[in-house]
Amino acid sequence: MMIKLATTAFVIASLLGPIAAYAEDSDSDRTHPMTFVKDSVITTKVKAKLAEEKMSSLAHIRVDTDKQGAVVLSGNARTQEQADKAVSIARGTEGVTSVTSKIQIKKDDQPAAPKAAGGTN
Repeated sequence: MMIKLATTAFVIASLLGPIAAYAEDSDSDRTHPMTFVKDSVITTKVKAKLAEEKMSSLAHIRVDTDKQGAVVLSGNARTQEQADKAVSIARGTEGVTSVTSKIQIKKDDQPAAPKAAGGTN
């Protein structure tokens, strides 16, 4: 009788083990709905604050958020001050744990340099 009980318990534990492991690990999966909702809420908050600044170059900054609230900013800004402002805005947003800036400074197109005169005399 004791062997039957031990065998039954072992079989049940073997069958339920993977299910318990999957349930515990579901939040680390980016496809889990709650992870996606948390990410998108933080991303939306940051984007809304950037839009409130009414600086056209801030509208071209991409905001990505991971499940821990770490924000990555990428894209282009016209000045370093605008890039710093975007980082400051992201850091001040509720739910953000860290900010990484990959923003590149790209000034408006410079006028083309005059062509060198290279004709024959």
